[in-house]
Amino acid sequence: MSSEGAVLRVSHISKCYEIYQKPVHRLYQTLCMGHRNFFREFWALRDISFEVGRGECIGILGRNGAGKSTLLQIIAGTLQPTTGEVERRGRIGALLELGSGFNPEFTGRENVFLNGTILGLKRREILAKYDEIIDFADIGDFIDQPVKTYSSGMRMRLAFAVQIVTAPDILIIDEALSVGDTAFQQKCMRYLRKFMEDHTVLFVSHNISSVKSLCSHAIYLKKGRMVTSGEPKQVADLYLKELYAENQKIDGTRKAPAAKPVPGGPAKWRDMRTDFLNRTNLRNDLEVFTFKEDSRSFGAGGIKIKNVCFTDEKNKPVNWIVGGEIVKLHVECLAKQDIHSPIVGFYVNDKLGQKLFGDNTCLTYLDNPLTIRAGEMFSADFTFVMPLLPKGHYSVLLSAAEGTQKENVQHEWMYEALLFESHASSVAVGLAGIPMHEIKMTRLGRMEEK
Repeated sequence: MSSEGAVLRVSHISKCYEIYQKPVHRLYQTLCMGHRNFFREFWALRDISFEVGRGECIGILGRNGAGKSTLLQIIAGTLQPTTGEVERRGRIGALLELGSGFNPEFTGRENVFLNGTILGLKRREILAKYDEIIDFADIGDFIDQPVKTYSSGMRMRLAFAVQIVTAPDILIIDEALSVGDTAFQQKCMRYLRKFMEDHTVLFVSHNISSVKSLCSHAIYLKKGRMVTSGEPKQVADLYLKELYAENQKIDGTRKAPAAKPVPGGPAKWRDMRTDFLNRTNLRNDLEVFTFKEDSRSFGAGGIKIKNVCFTDEKNKPVNWIVGGEIVKLHVECLAKQDIHSPIVGFYVNDKLGQKLFGDNTCLTYLDNPLTIRAGEMFSADFTFVMPLLPKGHYSVLLSAAEGTQKENVQHEWMYEALLFESHASSVAVGLAGIPMHEIKMTRLGRMEEK
């Protein structure tokens, strides 16, 4: 390659498909030996060129049919371009279609070796990585069951584990992380960020936030052509601008769901749009799932988080809350040793592990720190207005520490202590929406010309 440090170079790639109106036209085309064409040309890609260096993550944006998957297949070597060439340095791993590279009749264990062989690894290399792959996939006894019995999330777990643990020089991901549970998606994102320190990633997603968060560079494809490339935020903004220009109409035909009781009690003020949203299918309904004490965590162990839930005004746990309304997050902890100046904190993360908001108890008790004796239970309550959250999965990360904001001992850090899902939302862009006390427009009169 001509560019120093580039591990992937795509030069003037184009891909044309021959579209036949009738099956018999394929025979005619063969018999006429090119003297006449019985097909029309469809160019899935037109003159695409770019380079990628080591340690870079390139996001590829575009609507369905823009040519994203075709481009990735050509880069991966599973599809040949009509014109142009691809130069690669190192081994390529690809998560293109869910379950690709797996034999559905084989067990997960057998498919680990099959997939590793396809990636160019020797058996001893696969054996050296095997335990790490199984631990990462975390599918339990299903590893010895045929892959055809797996859910889409389980297949994604195993496929991603093989790819990330075997550490290809270039990793291609085509929407594969859109399936699977929230906890595993966040786990994948943490590994990806570490992986990208000295490897190259090509990442296709319809999730604009993930592209902005993960990628160092972005490409926007439209109808097979590269519209622009550059800094992810600028590319994403142009993509969204053109996307919204094509989707001006709002679908108002869906029937609004029945109103559900809203926990939290009376508020001093409320979002001025609440009454309208409660009559539509745009109300931000959030389903809360049950706390699991064995959620993945780490820490010194002096404090154990025993329970976390959202509660109503009577402090009873609820499994349904509404964005834009007052909610209370209740956390219960057990001191396993004497604790001076405990700190309990939380973050709300989206499915990519991006921290949306959070707080802790530190400043509240800064001048009068508490002391908790070994064996005592204690709790922390956070009452706040829940932001309006886009549709998707979210998690509450909890921290139980001892000390001050700057100097503390982390006794337990629980990654996915509580999961919840936003089923509907009026938020179209951004990570979250802010409840509005008042929105007003005022007529200011005609401006006099000077």
